[in-house]
Amino acid sequence: MTQEYTLELPGGRTLSYARNGSPSSSTLVIFFHGVFGVGDAANPSAVLTAKKVHFVAPTLPGWGNSSPVPGTVPYHIGLAADMAALIKHLYPDDSNLKLYVGGGSYGTIPAQMLYGASFDIFPPGRYLAGCLVLAPFSPLRYHKGYSKTMTTSNYISIGPPSQIIPFRLLQRLIVVGIGGKLKTEEKAEKFIRETLFDNMEEEELAAFKKWRETQGRAEGEVERNMAKNVVKSVSKTWEGFMQVADVAHSDWGFRPDTLDDDHVKRPIFVVASAGDTLAPDDMARWLVATYKNAVLKSITGGHLASLFHLEEIWSEFLVDEV
Repeated sequence: MTQEYTLELPGGRTLSYARNGSPSSSTLVIFFHGVFGVGDAANPSAVLTAKKVHFVAPTLPGWGNSSPVPGTVPYHIGLAADMAALIKHLYPDDSNLKLYVGGGSYGTIPAQMLYGASFDIFPPGRYLAGCLVLAPFSPLRYHKGYSKTMTTSNYISIGPPSQIIPFRLLQRLIVVGIGGKLKTEEKAEKFIRETLFDNMEEEELAAFKKWRETQGRAEGEVERNMAKNVVKSVSKTWEGFMQVADVAHSDWGFRPDTLDDDHVKRPIFVVASAGDTLAPDDMARWLVATYKNAVLKSITGGHLASLFHLEEIWSEFLVDEV
C-alpha cells in the first residue's frame, strides 16, 4: 500500500487518498475502488508513468478513513463536493488541467456520477476529458430489467429486495454473516480467495499468473494486499457498505441518454467480460447502448479480468496522451 494522505473537509469530515506519478503534471486521473476497498496507488502503471500522469485514488465516503456523506445530502452531490475539494487542494491554480475519471466495479458508479455531473455541482467537470469503467454497474433506476442476469446473491444484496425490505435489514444481516470473515487479514484473505480466485477458469488463471509474473508479484502477494485493504475498509465503520445498494439505486444526478453535448463529447470507455457474475456483462452493454459516446472492450474472464489487461487498457484509453 502507498502512503495515505488526508484532506480536511468542511463540517469536520475527512477524505483519504493515495497517489503516485507526477504531482506537477496537468494530466490527472482520479480512480475509484470497489466494495471493500480503499484508495490504493501502489504498483504504479508503466503506461501512466511513461505518460507522466498524476494518479490519485480517493477512498470513497464511508470506507476506510474517509467520512461518510452526511445523511441529509444526496450521495452524488456529496461526492462531487468532496472531489472538487480534492482537486482544488491538488491544483489550486491550473487552467491547463486535463481530468480523467475511472473506477472498477462499484467504483464505476462514482466515476459515472462525476462524468455526468452538472458543472454547477462539479466545476472541475469542465476539464474532464474521458471516463474509464471496468466491470461496470449501470444506473439501476433507469436500466429496466437490470436484475435478470444477476446471480441470486447479487439479486438479494443490491437488487429489488435491498430496496423493498425496510431499515436496511438485508444489509445488516449480510454484515452479521460476513463481518467475522473480515476482522483479520488472514480471514479476509481466505474470503477473497473463495470469492474471487478459486472460481477462476483455467484461461483466467493463466492470465493472472502471466500478469503476476510480468508485474514482478510473488505468489499470494496480490491476495494478501487485497486482504489488507479489505480489513482497513471496514475497520472504522460499515457505513460505506451499508450505502452500496442505496447508492446504486439512487439518483446519480443525470440520465445517461439525455446528457448535453458538453458532456457527451468526452468518451466513456467500458471494459467488461462475459464471465463476470458480480457486475453482469449485460450492464456494460446497456451503458454502451445508452451513452452517446461509449466504446466497449470485451475481455475474457471474470470480475478481476480487467486487472490482468490494465496496461493495455490504459494505453487504449489514454491514446491521445503522449
